[in-house]
Amino acid sequence: MSTTDTLEKQTPPETAETAPGDESTHDGHDHEGHHHDHEGHEHTHQHGPVLNPDCTRELVLDIPAEEVTKAYRTVVGNYRKHARIPGFRAGKVPESVVKRRYTNEIRKDVIDGLLPERFNKAVAELGVRPVGQPQVTELTVEDGAPLHVKAVFEFVPAFSIDGYQNVTAQKPPVEITEEEFQAELAQLRESRATVEPVEEDRPLADGDWAQITYTGQVEGDSEAPPVAGEDTLVEIGGKDTVDAFSSALRGAKAGQELKAEVIYPADYAEAKLAGKTVAYEVEVKAIKKRTLPVLDDDFAKELGAYESLADLEKSIREHLASRKRHSVEAATKDRLFAALTERYPFPVPESMVQEQIDARLERGLRALAAQGMDTDQMRNLDFARLRAAQRESAAAEVKTFILLDRIAQEENITISDEEMDRELQLAALQSREPLDTLKVRLTQDGGLARIREQLRREKTASVLYERLPA
Repeated sequence: MSTTDTLEKQTPPETAETAPGDESTHDGHDHEGHHHDHEGHEHTHQHGPVLNPDCTRELVLDIPAEEVTKAYRTVVGNYRKHARIPGFRAGKVPESVVKRRYTNEIRKDVIDGLLPERFNKAVAELGVRPVGQPQVTELTVEDGAPLHVKAVFEFVPAFSIDGYQNVTAQKPPVEITEEEFQAELAQLRESRATVEPVEEDRPLADGDWAQITYTGQVEGDSEAPPVAGEDTLVEIGGKDTVDAFSSALRGAKAGQELKAEVIYPADYAEAKLAGKTVAYEVEVKAIKKRTLPVLDDDFAKELGAYESLADLEKSIREHLASRKRHSVEAATKDRLFAALTERYPFPVPESMVQEQIDARLERGLRALAAQGMDTDQMRNLDFARLRAAQRESAAAEVKTFILLDRIAQEENITISDEEMDRELQLAALQSREPLDTLKVRLTQDGGLARIREQLRREKTASVLYERLPA
C-alpha cells in the first residue's frame, strides 16, 4: 500500500467523513459508478463489505496548529506565484483572492504535504504490513487550527507457519502409460478418418454411416416446429446415436423411406428434445463407410515435419508427457495449497479478497467477450450474484498468496533481474508491444511489482512441489 498515493486520492475533505465500512471508498474507487471497459463492453458492479474487523487497525494523527499554518503559508505562496486570474498581474494576486478562488485545491495540497510521511511513519511504528487503501473516517483541517485525522486500514495478520515443511499432498506419477499413448494415437487417427460411399448393394449395418434426410414432429405439441435435417450423417450403433434411430436404420438400403419413433432420455444433451417423443419420417440417401488411415510413414509425413511413424510416435509421447506433467503438477499444488490453508487458518483482509474477485471477473468477462457476448448482454449480467459466487474461491486464493509470501520470506526466495527480464520479454511478445514501452507502462501502474510478486509465488510453489515425496 502506498500511503502517499492513497491519502492524496481520498474524498475531498468536506465529504470525507465516511464510515469505516462505507463501500464507496474501497481501494480509492467510487463503486457506485465503477465501470470497466473490456474492448468495447462495460459493466457496473457493487462491492460488498470492504474491511475485515479481524485484521483492521485504526490510526489517529494530530498535527499542531503552527505546522498547519506554516503549510498553508507555503501552499498559498506558491498559488500566488503561479495563479493567472483576470484583472491581476502575475504574482500580484491578493492572498484573499487566491484563498477564495482555490479553496479546495489549497486544502488538498496542505493535506498532501502534511499527512503522507507522518502516516507512513506511524503505520511502520505499529509493526504491521498494510494492504488495500486506508479509509479516512475523520478529517479536520483549517488554517490556524490543528489538523486531526483518523483512518482505518487492513493489514496481513501475523501467524505461525511452523512445520510447513511437513505439510504434504499426494504426488501422482507423471509418466504416461501405454494406454494413454494408444488413446492419443487413436484419437489422431480418428481426426484424419475419411467417409466414403459404399458401392456394393447391401443394407446398413453397425459401423456404417447413413446419409439421411428427415423431418420429425414432437408428439403432444402440435405447435412445436418440426425437427428436420438434410444430408445428415448418422452412425449405426454409434455411441452418439440414439438407439431407436440405429434400430430403425439397421437393415435399410439406400433410397428407402421409413418411419421411426424416438423417445429421448430426460438428460438428453439437446434441451428441446430431452424427455420428448418424436415421430420421424426418414429417407436414406446413401450408405457410407468411415475409413481410418493406415499407421505408417506416409501418415506421419502428412501430419507435419516427420520423417517416419517412429518420429511421430516420439513427438506424441513427448507432448503427452509434457501435458500430463503440467496437469499433475497443477492439481498437486492445488491439493498442497488446500492442505496449507487448512493447517494454518487466519483471517484475510477483505480488500485483498475484493481485488481477487475483480481479477477473476475480469478474466471471465474477457472470455465472454472473446466468445461473442456484446455490450448490452454484459450490462445485463447480475454482478452482485457473480461476485458472491466468486467469493469463496477468491478468499482461498488470497490465503494461498499470503502463505506463499510468508514461505518465500522464510526460504529467502527471490526473483533475479534475469528472471524478470525473461518474463517481460515473453509478455512483450504476447502483447505485441515494444519491450521498452511495456516496461514504462508497467512501471507507471505498479505492474512490475505485481509481476515480481507473482513470479516469486510461482517459484515458491515449485520449490514446495519438488520437495513432495513421490
